[in-house]
Amino acid sequence: MGLDIGSSAVKVVELKELGKGKGYQLLNASLERLSPEAIVDGAIMDAGLVIDTIQKAFSSRKIKGSDVAIALSGHSVIIKKISIPATSEEELAEVIPWEAEQYIPFDVEDVNLAYQVLKGASGGEGNMDVLLVAAKKDKIQNHTSVISLAGRSPEVVDIDAFALQNAFEANYDVHPDAVIALLNIGASLMNINITKGGMPLFIRDVSVGGNQYTDILQKELQLNFQEAEDLKLGKTGGSEAEMVQPLLESITEMLVMEVQKTFDFFRETYPNETITRVLISGGTSHMLGLPEKVQETFRYPTEILNPFKSIAMGPKVDAAKATSLGPALAVAVGLALRGFDQ
Repeated sequence: MGLDIGSSAVKVVELKELGKGKGYQLLNASLERLSPEAIVDGAIMDAGLVIDTIQKAFSSRKIKGSDVAIALSGHSVIIKKISIPATSEEELAEVIPWEAEQYIPFDVEDVNLAYQVLKGASGGEGNMDVLLVAAKKDKIQNHTSVISLAGRSPEVVDIDAFALQNAFEANYDVHPDAVIALLNIGASLMNINITKGGMPLFIRDVSVGGNQYTDILQKELQLNFQEAEDLKLGKTGGSEAEMVQPLLESITEMLVMEVQKTFDFFRETYPNETITRVLISGGTSHMLGLPEKVQETFRYPTEILNPFKSIAMGPKVDAAKATSLGPALAVAVGLALRGFDQ
């Protein structure tokens, strides 16, 4: 079961494995809105509110299970590809903390470390490439304690960008040489994962998202949060409608600029690789004109990621609702898939 605690909503996805190689079935999907002050910059500010929202997300769909996989992202998470002298698996476990000190801007004692040797990649003669992941212990504790107080058991702690890749790989068949850019645009954060052949080549979290659209409408049109949110989603018309589109487009331009910076940096790092396709997910992926703007700017085929493309709908699922929520549930789907790795 995947539990994705975002800054604007709590999302739960429950999957069932249909047998080895037979794929998965969606048993339940739930999304409950969170007020904007509950989580700020990835840190839980109002634990009581988050606990209530988690419980509501489970109870509203009568979801019974308690074991969940969760994910972190943002400034408290460092993901780095490093090249080190080739060594045995036993020695690697001892070497990694020493190597990590050079790349992590926190004290190694303050983080949980994980790593994966990148198969087929070589850091040069006699070297091996390793993907290093570090997450601050206090950030992990911040999340796991709230989840435990909500009556759930956090069995897996993953990274948003990896969960996103899981959801993509479970649903799309792509050529192993294809370079795919996955953009997960939430309310306050955009996760970017450029992946090839099942390996993340380049990961970046950027502090921009759907909240910027709401903010500009609030400031420019003197609206409260909910009025601006409704206007952003096209739920209200009226006199402001003609002023809204240029404001929203200015934020889309800013988001695309951040993607541009990432793609430029990727090209510098991997001059021989070319992105072949872009898939956009997250609640902000529904913003009018955003996928079109990305495609027009970069000339890469761009589409909205469907995390249920190859997943069967269970008997209790409202298929139309699950499909419309789909892009916002991509990370939760990837986390639910992690449960089957245990």
